[in-house]
Formats: sequence, structure tokens, C-alpha cells
Amino acid sequence: MAWRGSTAPQLGKQDNCQVAVTLSLATWEASLPVAWRLYLPRDWAEDRARRRRVGVPEEIEFQTKPEIALDQIARALDSGLPCGVVLANADYGSDTRFRERLAEMGLQYVVGVQGSVSVWRPCRAPLPPKARGRVGRPPKLLRRSKNHRPVSARELVIEMGQGALRRVAWREGSDRKLQSRFVAVRVRPAHRDYWRAEPHEELWLVAEWPRGSAEPTKYWLADLPAETTLEELVRLAKHRWIVERDYLELKQELPAGAF
Repeated sequence: MAWRGSTAPQLGKQDNCQVAVTLSLATWEASLPVAWRLYLPRDWAEDRARRRRVGVPEEIEFQTKPEIALDQIARALDSGLPCGVVLANADYGSDTRFRERLAEMGLQYVVGVQGSVSVWRPCRAPLPPKARGRVGRPPKLLRRSKNHRPVSARELVIEMGQGALRRVAWREGSDRKLQSRFVAVRVRPAHRDYWRAEPHEELWLVAEWPRGSAEPTKYWLADLPAETTLEELVRLAKHRWIVERDYLELKQELPAGAF
């Protein structure tokens, strides 16, 4: 059983401004929710009177949604649940620490990101530390310069042009095969690497640019081997639909208020 971790607030129920962070296990045919937690906004978490009024337990502290998701994934691993590739939307994938923690856990991922995420162009990386001076410790931090800077994912894909796109089908829809135009390229994330001594590892940047759209509409970062095909990257990136489908079915089958 492959583990497709899907940690997206819209997959849980939203009602009266409530947002849940959920984790599901999924195969290619079905999914099963294994963790669910209500997200407590910071203004609620820090309002002691409001907490007492609604009965929020004392041990519950503020956590961002990516932090909640990481706790759920860690508990799933500790419980011995089968693991595969983690999938998540851009609310989670755009968080650099979220991606780094997944890698530290030994998990591969294909996660949505915003087009504004910064990356180095293919085969480029930050400049090395400055040369050592006559006195003092040798510099260790990576550098950028006016003419050597990262770009946004959006800028890079537009720069590559529509000629780099390939049409890929990822599954059968209700009345037709679902397909669109995609491109995948190996890049290094650039988020705050000027505070690092080593550059970020290379990842896949995947973008979808539907025909008729003025620019790309979706982006993903994937920690998968360099030999992974575009078809496999797209198939995984699009697989979160099965969790959304199963949540909708659960809501229809269970009594009102159960989800």
C-alpha cells in the first residue's frame, strides 16, 4: 500500500470558519483518512479567556498547519503505517521547513508550491563563500550577486517557453482522458540559501501550463530521482484528487455533523 500523505485544509470540513488538517493513506484506487485535527489560529491559541470558554485543552498550543501535518506524519511512521510518496497542496509545499523535515524523515514527496517560490536556473547554484582574508575565520556562507541571482518558478517556466511543454494524460475522467501540458526541470530551491554553507539539494520543478492560458497555472516540487519520467511526476502530482473524492463520498454517507 503506497502512502500518499495529503495534508490540505480543504480536504477536511470547513464550517463556521473551522479548518481541519488531515492525513490520508491512498492507493491508486482508494484512500483512507488516518489523522484529523482542528487548526487553532494564533489569535485563538493566545486568548486564554476564549480558550476556557470553548474548552480548548491546556496542552494544545499554536501550531502552523505544516507543523500539524508533520506531527501527523511522524505519528503515522511511528505507528508502522506503510509509507510511499507524500502529497500536499501549496499551503504546505511552499513551506521550506515542511519539505526539509520530510526529507529528514526519509520520505519522498511531490508537493504543490506557489509560482513565487525562488529557484536557481538548471545547472546553477549560489556562489561559493568569499575567499578567506588574512585574518579572522574563513567565510562559510553562500553568496549571490547582482548578476547571479535566483528566479521565481513562474519566471523560469515562462522563460523556458511553451516549446518546452509536453502533453501528458494522467487518468481517465468520467467522459474523457484527463490531460494537459507540463514541463519538468531539475532545479535547486533558493530559499534563504545565503544563510547556508551548502546549497539545497536538486529537486524536480513541475509546472502545468494549460492550452489557452496566458501563463502556467500550477507548480510542484518533487524529491524524486533524476531519472523519474514526466509522466510519473504528473501522475503523482495529480493523485490528490482521490482523497478529495473520498472525502466528498464520506460526507454524503455519514450523518450530518459527523465530518
